[in-house]
Amino acid sequence: MDRIDAMKLFVAALNEGSLAGAGRKLGKSPAAVTRAIAFLEAHVGVELLHRTTRSLKLSEAGERYAVACRRILVDLEEARMGAASERSAPRGTLTVTAPVAAGEDLVRPLLDAFMDKYPAVSVRLHLLDRPANLIDEGIDIALRLAHLADSTLVAIRVGEVRRVVVAAPQYLAQHPKIAKPSDLTLHQVIAMTHFGLDSWTFPPLAGTAMPRSVSLAPRLIVNSIRAAVASTVEGRGVTRLFSYHVAHEVASGQLEILLAGDEYPALPVHLVAPHGRLSVPKVRAFVDFAVPLLRPAFAQLCGQASP
Repeated sequence: MDRIDAMKLFVAALNEGSLAGAGRKLGKSPAAVTRAIAFLEAHVGVELLHRTTRSLKLSEAGERYAVACRRILVDLEEARMGAASERSAPRGTLTVTAPVAAGEDLVRPLLDAFMDKYPAVSVRLHLLDRPANLIDEGIDIALRLAHLADSTLVAIRVGEVRRVVVAAPQYLAQHPKIAKPSDLTLHQVIAMTHFGLDSWTFPPLAGTAMPRSVSLAPRLIVNSIRAAVASTVEGRGVTRLFSYHVAHEVASGQLEILLAGDEYPALPVHLVAPHGRLSVPKVRAFVDFAVPLLRPAFAQLCGQASP
């Protein structure tokens, strides 16, 4: 059996979550997928997968081997396309990741329109509120809301977002004024797990170097942006989110931005891809399609949320 074909079946089984799914994806029988994995296990001398009737679970050695397989297959695809100087119509599966809210509100509609334009491309969209390892997880392109430190990635800037504190007018009318960060200790706080549970930090005052930290005792803790926005709109308390999360609610008057003078500088938003991936037609086509749409979208959303 060809080892590269076996690697493709192994990675497809991981992506699809089952041997049968891998077979359907690549036009092979479940028995052929089973033989391919057994072939790889015999070659490396260790068990790669723990198989049950309902799921697949990588062994510790299998996790390392899966990373290597993904890298090899990506390198082979890029080498093939580079050698052929392929500029054909985009085709194949495009794998994209984005934060959950941005993925649902911005990236998913873009991908629908992109697939309409390129019917030979299918898409796998992973919505994750964590930075994925693009190479190890087999991802073609990601939307990132952060300052970038990874020099192995190619980045195209598409906008910026701010961290804003918001509350509903009816809540503010019934509670003490919030003029400085320390005033938050007198208020009901709706905390998001990745925006700070026990405290929120703010930039140092002029002439000082130490960030200001405000200790919190939240009345409500959620791990859903939509839930945090909904409870805040209903007047249940004060929350902190990214500006685009609440842009529509601020524009409609359902929420007000507080402490605008105490915000951190805006965070840049980029589309990022591993070096070499932009030469792949499906990835290049998505970047060319998405960037002109994302830039005005972020400018409009974040502009609406501006104080």
